Amino acid sequence: VTVFLSTLTPKFYFALTVTSSFISGLIFVFEWWHFRKYGTSFIEQVSVSHLRPLIGGVENSPPAPAAFSAGENEASRQNMPECKVWRNPLNLFRGAEYSRYMWVTGKEPLTYYDMNLSAQDHQNFFTCDTDALRPSDTVMQKAWRERNPQARIKAAYQALELNNDCATAYVLLAEEEATTIVDAERYFKQALKAGEMIYRKSQNCHSQSPQHEAQLRRDTNVLVYVKRRLAMCARKLGRIREAVKMMRDLMKEFPLLSMLNIHENLLEALLELQAYADVQAVLAKYDDISLPKSAAICYTAALLKARAVSERFSPETASKRGLSTAEINAVEAIHRAVEFNPHVPKYLLEMKSLVLPPEHILKRGDSEAVAYAFFHLQHWKRIEGALNLLHCTWEGTFRMIPYPLEKGHLFYPYPSCTETADRELLPTFHEVSVYPQKELPFFIHFTAGLCSFSAMLALLTHQFPELMVIFAKA
Repeated sequence: VTVFLSTLTPKFYFALTVTSSFISGLIFVFEWWHFRKYGTSFIEQVSVSHLRPLIGGVENSPPAPAAFSAGENEASRQNMPECKVWRNPLNLFRGAEYSRYMWVTGKEPLTYYDMNLSAQDHQNFFTCDTDALRPSDTVMQKAWRERNPQARIKAAYQALELNNDCATAYVLLAEEEATTIVDAERYFKQALKAGEMIYRKSQNCHSQSPQHEAQLRRDTNVLVYVKRRLAMCARKLGRIREAVKMMRDLMKEFPLLSMLNIHENLLEALLELQAYADVQAVLAKYDDISLPKSAAICYTAALLKARAVSERFSPETASKRGLSTAEINAVEAIHRAVEFNPHVPKYLLEMKSLVLPPEHILKRGDSEAVAYAFFHLQHWKRIEGALNLLHCTWEGTFRMIPYPLEKGHLFYPYPSCTETADRELLPTFHEVSVYPQKELPFFIHFTAGLCSFSAMLALLTHQFPELMVIFAKA
């Protein structure tokens, strides 16, 4: 070995250190990319999943549910926040908005996972066991399962050939074939005419059998969906008062369908009208401790409180004289909103770029933040000083909750599963916001240090070849 080492030249050591630096640099770049994309270290992931079983390691597993009584199990389930995916109340139109974006940019705004969830929603909303009794509904039942958009549109036209009053066929054409909101509204008006006729028939015979009751539920879903989308068309076309009236009538006609979150559509339209007293009335009804919260509820409540003080608010003045009661209420409302969804402020303050909102959102996640900011940023900008107040106060929330995954302040601890679900819902070209920020894995630090150390050795070998050879042989 000594003889071999003595024959090595400075060029060999230089090549060795350069190669080592290059390889460790490639590993570092790959590790960094993998962490930014998937939130984990690739080396660590491979080590845990493949190497640990080989060396006899046992993964830590949670305690078995059988160790708890039924009452404790139920209590623990109620206290644990769920990563449930919800339908976006303000979701855009496939043909008139999402498709136009793809034509212009060449980027797909919706993920396969998101579109698959929508397909499941459509099957649940628009189909029932009695579809076999009507040939047009049988065709539409197959249409909602089709993956190819053109195949779905073709099936909708086939259904209309069998029955010109097939409401769900008009719904599909409005969502996917119409390339403008005006065209979508025209299809939805035809769907409304057909849907109301079928709904009246179902009402007259719903008590005859369980199958007829299921048919009434389906026809009710179709009618509510069509009326809501018509109201959204009116909102997008600038007929905001008409949209507000349609939403109020819909909520009054079907009060039990509050899980559809139509009130969030109403809140956004009222904010556009600057009818802040009406917004407060809606919040008084839905911002209740017993009802599920959303970013729209929490941040709209914060916006109204900020509106009362934001125009005259100055951080320098406030630091000298202290906060007034109204300012304290506004800051507390902002802290409450930020605790519920900490991703929203960066979008409202334009620190992160927006993308088109997905068709489904995860409450308290980045997908909900994108959806909220996409529609409500203009309302924050309209109120003078509101964004300045948000900018000065939102980060104070994190001082009150230093360990958000372990303990919350006004809400349950922040769920740890949001990042994974948001990556499935949001397009790949969007950088998903992660909370709380993860520390860089050990192997990123290690490969970065190895790359730097090897590069330094290569530089020293190039500058002082004889000295480095003596050092290597020592």
